[in-house]
Amino acid sequence: MAAAWEELLRPVSREQAILESFFTQLGMFSFDRAKDYVEKEKENSSRSCGAVWSALMAALAHLAAAEKAYHNMTFLGHKMGGQSFFSRKDSTRSIYTSLHNELRKAATLSGRHGQPGSASPAYLEELLCHLAEQLCHFAQARVDMADLYEKMHALAAQKNVNGEALVAALDAVLHKYSSKFHHPILSRLEESFQTEVEVVSQLLRCQGQVSEWRFLPALLGLHGAAAKLSAWGQLFQRQKETRKHLFGGQSHKSIQPPHLYTWLQRFQSALLAKFSFYFHEALSRQTGPAEMRALTARAAPDYHGKICSFIRKHDGGTVSLVFDTRGSESFQGHGYRHPHAYREAPKGVEQFPAVVSLPSGERPLTHWPNVVMMMSDRAAELDAPDKVVHFYDDKVQSTYYLARPEPHFTLVVILDGKKSDKDLGVVAFLQEMCASLRNSKPFGGLKPGSKG
Repeated sequence: MAAAWEELLRPVSREQAILESFFTQLGMFSFDRAKDYVEKEKENSSRSCGAVWSALMAALAHLAAAEKAYHNMTFLGHKMGGQSFFSRKDSTRSIYTSLHNELRKAATLSGRHGQPGSASPAYLEELLCHLAEQLCHFAQARVDMADLYEKMHALAAQKNVNGEALVAALDAVLHKYSSKFHHPILSRLEESFQTEVEVVSQLLRCQGQVSEWRFLPALLGLHGAAAKLSAWGQLFQRQKETRKHLFGGQSHKSIQPPHLYTWLQRFQSALLAKFSFYFHEALSRQTGPAEMRALTARAAPDYHGKICSFIRKHDGGTVSLVFDTRGSESFQGHGYRHPHAYREAPKGVEQFPAVVSLPSGERPLTHWPNVVMMMSDRAAELDAPDKVVHFYDDKVQSTYYLARPEPHFTLVVILDGKKSDKDLGVVAFLQEMCASLRNSKPFGGLKPGSKG
């Protein structure tokens, strides 16, 4: 008990203060500042401190450089300007593996040089060894996350995005490392890591929940991710970068967020746009038509606005997004329903409700049997990538175009009169809408410099 009180009452050493300052800067994404800071401290204290301290300072300088490369996603193929600690051939795995070995070496130096009366007392060497061991786990966590980001980047080329395996892998990473680097000095690093993994996991879960037309879980996931990203973003807003001008004076501007953070923002924004479209009817009940139009216009992309613009060019046309409820145990209709509320399973054409139907807001009832028949009879064609199915019914003098953005949803365009199956305006519109609603494009944007 007495020893514990002594530990609490002991004044913070200069070395501990340096470490706390470094990890605070690292936790705020000030990578260059953190790197310069420990390199300067290593030069100033190399003669007065022990071998463990010198080894750890060198490793921390490399950690700051590694973190900068990681957060800017350079391991996905983009080379940052300027020279770095790493060669061109180094991947993120080799970067953090080298760092891991460096930290492991620093940890094993403890006890060899800590003699009574030396500048590195036993309690300080014990602390440094403890931090080095925990940072070894952190380096491995970064390697695991880099692997997952590479798998996510590959989703950009897939027709249907299924993130369930990635969500499970993210949960496993969080569980594996959640208590591996828990020292108070590393609290900023731990908090940043947990926030990152949780945000990515929530967004991927939301991607799946929107695709299954599950309103409340998708809404909660979007809200949770947005709240965490907002809190994370405040770290950048608090920081100012000072620049001195050639003819005197200086200016201050906020530090720009790294690529990983801006990508998460774009992914969240794309999901919000898709959510706003898929649940447009439920959301529109909460406000007036004018305000709803203003809100959806701010979405990127504005699916509702794109469809309205298309309909204006094709007077008399309708566009519907149809949900296939077959095999869906969670279907309860538009918006939120109490999970234990009884709802009879839909039958016949009612198994294919219109999620969105414009311009009237109501599905075109006279055309619905034709729509359902085509969805069933030509399912194989609709499942093919970028395929637009065409059908003309001379009885109702109408032309149908169908395309499938993802397994449970089909976009249907109905135009008056007989139209060509090669109508480029309609085909291009449906292909563009499907590609965007698939929401795989943002994964391509993980690579710096890409347009995803």
